Amino acid sequence: MQGKKDYQEKLFARFQLSERIPKNNFYRRLKEVLDLDFLYKLTKGYYGESGQKSTDPLVFFKLCLVGYLENIISDRRLIAHCSMRLDILFFVGYDIDEELPGHSTISRTRQLFPESVFEEVFTNVLSMCVEKGMVSGHTQAIDSAPVKANASMDTLELKVPEEELDEHLRKVRAISAMDKEVPHRKSKCDRSDKGQRSVTANKKELDAIKGRNKKWAKDQDQRPGAGNKGAKYTSNKTHYSPTDPDARISVKPGKARKLNYLSQLSVDTAHHVITDIRAYHADGKDNQQLQDIVKRLQRRLWQQGFVFENCVADTGYSSGENYAFLESRGLKSFIPAHGTFKGGPDGFVYDQGTDSYRCPQGKTIPFTKEFRDYRTGTRKKEYRARKHICTGCPIRSSCLGKSAQEKKFGVTYYRAEYLRNIARVESPLGRYMKGKRQSTVEPVFGTLTQFMGLRKMNTIGLAQANKMMHLSAIAYNLKKYLKFENKHPKSGAGKLALPLFVKIMVRYVKSLSPAHGKFTFNF
Repeated sequence: MQGKKDYQEKLFARFQLSERIPKNNFYRRLKEVLDLDFLYKLTKGYYGESGQKSTDPLVFFKLCLVGYLENIISDRRLIAHCSMRLDILFFVGYDIDEELPGHSTISRTRQLFPESVFEEVFTNVLSMCVEKGMVSGHTQAIDSAPVKANASMDTLELKVPEEELDEHLRKVRAISAMDKEVPHRKSKCDRSDKGQRSVTANKKELDAIKGRNKKWAKDQDQRPGAGNKGAKYTSNKTHYSPTDPDARISVKPGKARKLNYLSQLSVDTAHHVITDIRAYHADGKDNQQLQDIVKRLQRRLWQQGFVFENCVADTGYSSGENYAFLESRGLKSFIPAHGTFKGGPDGFVYDQGTDSYRCPQGKTIPFTKEFRDYRTGTRKKEYRARKHICTGCPIRSSCLGKSAQEKKFGVTYYRAEYLRNIARVESPLGRYMKGKRQSTVEPVFGTLTQFMGLRKMNTIGLAQANKMMHLSAIAYNLKKYLKFENKHPKSGAGKLALPLFVKIMVRYVKSLSPAHGKFTFNF
């Protein structure tokens, strides 16, 4: 017989939320393992002693974690989503007749707590993963990825004080005619300070920008889409975002220019647990940030009882200073050397004992001095031959060129560190580490950006971006934690472990000697 359901709201009903949530529900299981009670003591100093009670800090953090677990970056959407889910209400600790905090409360509380609070929660969750055996600690893979800032390229303004605008436009006149007009989309408020609005680039840097822009000068303003500043060349040396001054213009090959932050991530290679994450300015290079990452990562792993041994990263982190720094801290680097590295001129042989080079004609080119490369600021060593050595040389014209009188060249100060690193990278272990990095840290970044709320910032400023990245990493690690199961070895050795242990214990019990009042072992 066909049934028909008639709905009529009850004035009184017996309803228990815990009975409606299945035992294997994700948020029910997460509620059982996640203990955030330490937050009460940690955040007490950020509240007053009187007045209206605030939102429970545990509720705030749980709601934030739900946002990243559900891939929701809008606080308004997050509250609307949570209010419709019984399992999330149970996880947060709210009943069906209780109203969740407003979206503005979530935003204000996020700004109230400093970065250290979010980092402490991240460390606490990492400790949970360590206790469950998910972290090995000895090998860490490091990588970076840009994350879109909460600001538009259309709001970019020239990075120059008002009184110097005409003079600046004459220096870099190839930028665009649009820069002389009002921005395409005027920002509601300018959050930048005087230093961020002023040009800090020197004349050489401005000339370089002008040279690059000459290719665009003729038809730039007539191109399709020229109304968007992303359609033309822009530089952090000449432009800034009044909406988010900490955001920086960056570009990847084949992608449009955007205002981004840079996320630096470290992943343990054992079970892909995130061990460190931090936000940086997007105009910085990876090799400039490696030392800061390693110091923080080594300290955190030491506190967890691990010894950090192997640092695995891509070519972007390559530099002689970094190789020397890692060796000074007892770490082995598996970082492919940059393509520009040369141990000396082609055909020249280095003699380590005398710190000199031998040219193809058998002449010695001695070391003369140390210096700093004016373009990169890197430390180098200069080698120069005496003028009489090159006089009458049969390969003089091809070796020196037309104007030089003697052979002179510079080599990185860290040549030995480069060669030791290259030997490690090209070894069988190095090839294994390369595959390990590609299968470890890159998929983690893809998961964070596509499924864990890190595709775009919903905050303004570097400090707020760092909080958001930590929350995304916490959500990722918690998800890995609930999925993790200790895998038994496939060989028969694991199966023999229990019988062997029982046999030893039986012998131990039989060997007990009550007459002597002590235990003896007779294996």
